[in-house]
Amino acid sequence: MPTFANQSAAERIASRADQGGRATTAAGRVEDLMRAALAAAHDGRASPVERAEMLMELAVGLQQKPKTPDYLTAAVKLYDEALAICPANERLLAARISARKGTALQAVPEPGTELIEQARALYEAAIPCLALLGRAEEVAEAEMNLGLVLQHLAGCGRARISDAIASYQRALRTFDVKRYPVEFAILQNNLAAAFLSIPFTDERARIREALAVQCFEEGLKVVNLIDHPAEYAMLQNNLGNALQYASSSHIIENNLRAIAAYDEALRVRTRANAPLEYANTIANKANCLWNLPDDSERPDDGNRANLTKAKGYYEEALEIFFNHGEVEKARIVTEAIGQLAQEILAHTPEN
Repeated sequence: MPTFANQSAAERIASRADQGGRATTAAGRVEDLMRAALAAAHDGRASPVERAEMLMELAVGLQQKPKTPDYLTAAVKLYDEALAICPANERLLAARISARKGTALQAVPEPGTELIEQARALYEAAIPCLALLGRAEEVAEAEMNLGLVLQHLAGCGRARISDAIASYQRALRTFDVKRYPVEFAILQNNLAAAFLSIPFTDERARIREALAVQCFEEGLKVVNLIDHPAEYAMLQNNLGNALQYASSSHIIENNLRAIAAYDEALRVRTRANAPLEYANTIANKANCLWNLPDDSERPDDGNRANLTKAKGYYEEALEIFFNHGEVEKARIVTEAIGQLAQEILAHTPEN
């Protein structure tokens, strides 16, 4: 922790909030921090630019590891206060604050699309200014986030998926494979997801599937298990999904490749350190095993052994989903277990 003399204004405010002695809960911590931040925001000893930057820094800190949705809501309020203080001639600072506010709005849980729509408007307004006055990396980050917003809205029928793909591709002009391997890999994952989200209703569906698999594989060329474990696991898990659901004549081959990808993801996603991610991956692997013969060279011999393995994975995933309050996922897995039990019974030889 830096000494007080080396602390930023935002760090000093956070320190004061901690020293207040009230914040015994996450909500109390947010309340104390907001009170201290807003008091400092109206302190005339600092310039408006300094106060706006300080509020933005505090808001970013609240976003980094939000303990409750209140942290994200508080961050949005701090961004609003920063925008209100920011001088009209500080266009670049206002664009930076707006883009950061967009990331907070994206993260706030909500049943509808109102906040996501607000985030979209903020990015679309900020990007031209960032492009004119800011750094290329700031523009690429905003384009990347705009792509995520547009992809979400496309799933609700409120945007075009092609616009999301275009945003990702613009971000790749800066976040290239050599200089920004992690960002490149994440963008490849996002592009693949966008390709796969397009309904398979035309003759180009298989081309998009192939492009998605290619994107995942391109991402995996630049991240590895040691240096980028989270990104590596994400790409391997999603590659497995793309392979097992591909509309290909090579079903067994694709499913075997998918199993290998899930196993790679599980080298990172363990029950101890990432229980929900682990549960998602073993549920995906279970679904793949469900459709895989025990002996790929003799597919007509059935798959009772793989059905049994799949049931075991589903049962473990169900326990984790239930314990973490993932009700809908628990319901889906419960249904799958019931169907598997019937299939295993049907494959059991009569005595």
